[in-house]
Amino acid sequence: MIPVIGIDFGTTNSVVSLLRPDGSVETARFAGGTLDMFRTVLCFWTDEVRAGGKLRHAAGPAAIDAYLDDPLDSRLIMSMKTYLAQSSFTETRVFGRPFTLERLVALFLREFLAAAGIDPTGARIVAGHPVRFAGEFADDALGARRLRAAYAEAGMPDVELALEPEGAGYRFARTLIAPANVLIGDFGGGTSDFSVLRFEPGCGVTPLGHAGIGIAGDVFDFRIIDRVISPRLGKGGIYTVMGKELPVPPEYFMQFARWHRLSLMRNPRTLREIAEVARAAKHPEQLRSLIALIEEELGYQLYQTVSAVKAALSGSDTARLRFSHKGLDIDETVTRADFETWIAEDLAAMAATVDKALAGAGLATDAIDHVFLTGGTSFVPAVRALFDARFGAEKVTAGGEFVSVAEGLALIGRDRLAA
Repeated sequence: MIPVIGIDFGTTNSVVSLLRPDGSVETARFAGGTLDMFRTVLCFWTDEVRAGGKLRHAAGPAAIDAYLDDPLDSRLIMSMKTYLAQSSFTETRVFGRPFTLERLVALFLREFLAAAGIDPTGARIVAGHPVRFAGEFADDALGARRLRAAYAEAGMPDVELALEPEGAGYRFARTLIAPANVLIGDFGGGTSDFSVLRFEPGCGVTPLGHAGIGIAGDVFDFRIIDRVISPRLGKGGIYTVMGKELPVPPEYFMQFARWHRLSLMRNPRTLREIAEVARAAKHPEQLRSLIALIEEELGYQLYQTVSAVKAALSGSDTARLRFSHKGLDIDETVTRADFETWIAEDLAAMAATVDKALAGAGLATDAIDHVFLTGGTSFVPAVRALFDARFGAEKVTAGGEFVSVAEGLALIGRDRLAA
């Protein structure tokens, strides 16, 4: 039997699934991090003392660990997928060495499959791709070509592509016994993707409309940090210069939008500037806590804590946020009601994006027969309520929140092989 592999190369996380001999699908597990997902990141560094400047690299959780060990002397590569359809991106230089985007993605794919213990040689591989690639001026044909080229460079020249939303809803769609219009909501860490597809039993899928937005789980995390953590680090405070009160620079706290950006503040000039503001601040201890957070690379740990609170709020009306380090000691109860208020504008933007997908498909709300939600953010009750209210709870289904795309791609490979 020819091995069949489904690969969901994601912006934030990647997942790979294999077809078992009995026809079932198994998702690969990884040591460290989230067991069935592999963080889509690369880290490069040089070891000049021991290796004479040889370029070294790591992928996934190991890349994050390497970056946290020495952020100033390493290069973290994230969100590679978002550049695939951007013709302006041709190559980047990493410690003076040129890397095309295809080469970076290929390097990641090799490390990703090796970590999963998978040898793709001789396998039928089905890889996901979005209906529309990311970017305001995305060239979808270019994105598909680059994706194929990256797989080829990684040793998989015969890879087949399939739509990610088709993969996400494939297992669900196989249960349909009549033609149907289906809205797929695929929520990642950095983006939310909405696709309207026409499923015809026995005939496959036709994409009708698509829209996406850069709001998802990471933005929701940031809302919690912005309301609960940042005020304890000096946000909204004042400092005095020559008798004049000035606001603490808000840009310090915008860096919390992505945890790795805090490391960019770990340079003498920025730290010196924050220290000068702290000396003239009404609450200097808050800004000193910010300095300690930056100097000791605690951004990742902070985000892990906040993400856990967000997850807890999906099953409870309250969650306790506890984070302590030196003079910073936070122990607060976060309510679901407050959280939903903080993300209200984000939810409205998501709803408007669903409108765009429906408009692109030329369909009214009542023309949608089924809604399938997948991805971690679909756990958030306010997100689910958005679709229940719009389409009717009886039409909304969720499942395989982290692995549905990869598993569906493996099943697509199985059916294509059988055909």
